[in-house]
Amino acid sequence: MSAALKSPSREDFAAMLDESFSAADALEGSVVKGKVVAIEKDMAVIDVGLKTEGRVALREFTGPGREGALNVGDEVEVYLDRIENALGEAVISRDKARREESWVKLEASYEKNEKVTGVIFNQVKGGYTVDLDGAVAFLPRSQVDIRPIRDVTPLMGVPQPFQILKMDRRRGNIVVSRRTVLEETRAEARSELVANLEEGQVVDGVVKNITEYGAFVDLGGIDGLLHVTDMAWRRVNHPSEVVTIGQQLKVKIIKINHETHRISLGIKQLLADPWEGIEAKYPVNAKFTGRVTNITDYGAFVELEPGIEGLIHVSEMSWTKKNVHPGKIVSTSQEVEVQILEVDPVKRRISLGLKQTLQNPWEAFSEKYPAGAVVEGEVKNKTEFGLFIGLDGDVDGMVHLSDLDWNRPGEQVIEEFKKGDIVKAVVLDVDVEKERISLGIKQLGGDPFADAAASGDLKKGAVVTCEVLEVKDSGLEVKIAGTDLSTFIKRNELARERQDQRPERFAPGEKLDARVTMFDRKSRKVQVSIKALEMAEEKEAIAQYGSADAGASLGDILGAALKRANKGE
Repeated sequence: MSAALKSPSREDFAAMLDESFSAADALEGSVVKGKVVAIEKDMAVIDVGLKTEGRVALREFTGPGREGALNVGDEVEVYLDRIENALGEAVISRDKARREESWVKLEASYEKNEKVTGVIFNQVKGGYTVDLDGAVAFLPRSQVDIRPIRDVTPLMGVPQPFQILKMDRRRGNIVVSRRTVLEETRAEARSELVANLEEGQVVDGVVKNITEYGAFVDLGGIDGLLHVTDMAWRRVNHPSEVVTIGQQLKVKIIKINHETHRISLGIKQLLADPWEGIEAKYPVNAKFTGRVTNITDYGAFVELEPGIEGLIHVSEMSWTKKNVHPGKIVSTSQEVEVQILEVDPVKRRISLGLKQTLQNPWEAFSEKYPAGAVVEGEVKNKTEFGLFIGLDGDVDGMVHLSDLDWNRPGEQVIEEFKKGDIVKAVVLDVDVEKERISLGIKQLGGDPFADAAASGDLKKGAVVTCEVLEVKDSGLEVKIAGTDLSTFIKRNELARERQDQRPERFAPGEKLDARVTMFDRKSRKVQVSIKALEMAEEKEAIAQYGSADAGASLGDILGAALKRANKGE
């Protein structure tokens, strides 16, 4: 027998067997190819070139996004866990093979920032699980869509693109985002759409959302903001007054920001500007009828025509009601007559007056009650400077302290009045411009100084009779008989002789004579003196009966005069 046909020795066979086992050992932990040789119930029998086949559950060949039946003869890739188990079968897995393949592909996509395809197949705490062709990733709820979605069911089981946000192979963690893909796609679409739009262009849109400040309008893949101030020329309190969700409308592109892709829209710009020629249409001082549209703390807005509103400031609402809320004077939707006070076409403002359509109550009062007229009213208030009296026409007049009494201090007289008292007064002056009415109570009676001056009885040097009103340590308060004047006689004016200058010599109600030492109508002062009267009488007696140089007193002179008179009898 030749050497070529010589059978291998036992040693050669052992060496070959060892070599075969070493090669098989090297395949463990890797993906290998195999052929389906049989399908038994729910298991596929796969030959991977080892001495025994392996079995893989059929469910590992199905799953989200994977369709089609497995047949005998199909070639598949599986992961070789172990060459054989206790039963002598190869331990293989289709899931692990797919996962291994997926991780390699996913890592490459992650490095290149490429999108990957996956299928959402389950909901977990905080989000969802996504099958990335064998690898399982986590999709946070915040990354599902650009806006929150209540029902994700339509998105489940559907192959769609995702962006890998984070990968950790050691821990087996993958985090993906669907929102990033949508935003990127949306940004690209927006850029393309914005590039085809121009400011001033009129386009069709659909209202998709309404906020306090405006409405978002879908222009066919890109949204524009229709601000509340651009919805109408008139005042719009809330966007829902003009538009509704789902409404189709034409809008004008006012402004485009090509960097942020923000688009500002307008409806009112499609209409003629009602403010053009406004000054000629609404001249100052002209009167118009309008509708109250809004009431604030500082006034009320009145619509004169669609798109044209004016403000009645609270100060222009009533002639007499100064500190009242506008809502107490007018109400929303009320038709009112107003007067144009000012028109500012630049600032688009019209100032209106409500009170100007009514007669000025101060003018009406001055016509009905000229200066000198006597009026009657209720004391509304007492202040440190006078009384306020309520008068006809819902106006107030003021009686100053100085006009309460001719003689007594106003601070003293005002205490005699209280709120609610009905009093009469004389109209002194009506200032229509300043809205002031001056009244006087003391003017109801004649001026005692004027009367006294007219009579001539109180000129300086005249002798008058006085009635003691009050006795004080410093002198006497007296009333001059025949007049309404009172004055004060100081202690040192009560007598010529010092020992007689005692106020207690007199009593209230007692009458006495005195000489007028001063009567000044301008300063309204009158002074009388007993001392001056005594000195005047002495001077007159001396001049008539004797000389004071002899040292005789007034009593001596009068006594001598009396004796001569008796002898003459």
